[in-house]
Amino acid sequence: MENNELEPIVPRNVLAKQGVSAVAYLAGGAFLMVMTIGSRLGFLGIVLSLAALVIGIGALVSKDREDKKAGIILTAAGILGLIIRFGIPILKPFAGFILGVGAIGLLAAGLWKGIKFLLGLRRMGK
Repeated sequence: MENNELEPIVPRNVLAKQGVSAVAYLAGGAFLMVMTIGSRLGFLGIVLSLAALVIGIGALVSKDREDKKAGIILTAAGILGLIIRFGIPILKPFAGFILGVGAIGLLAAGLWKGIKFLLGLRRMGK
């Protein structure tokens, strides 16, 4: 008996959830990265920050627990973007730093979840 036969197979619903989650994290990280760069550019910064704030508040109102987590992140990102654009000058660098770290963190989490998804998909194909 080979060692490959003893590897657990990931259930299809878990695998689908991992794939969707990976894409969502990557999209969120890309959005925060664009927002970090765009928040310093006049009208684009205002639009992106307000969009994140409105979508985040909408997700916070949802009954789904997973939506509330994303809502907190988006609401915080919207507030940080508005601080970068209109805030007290001493807070602007901190808000930009936190927004950038959040973007990198979401991108890293998306890559990790994507790797787990691809490994599970590979095991399923054997």
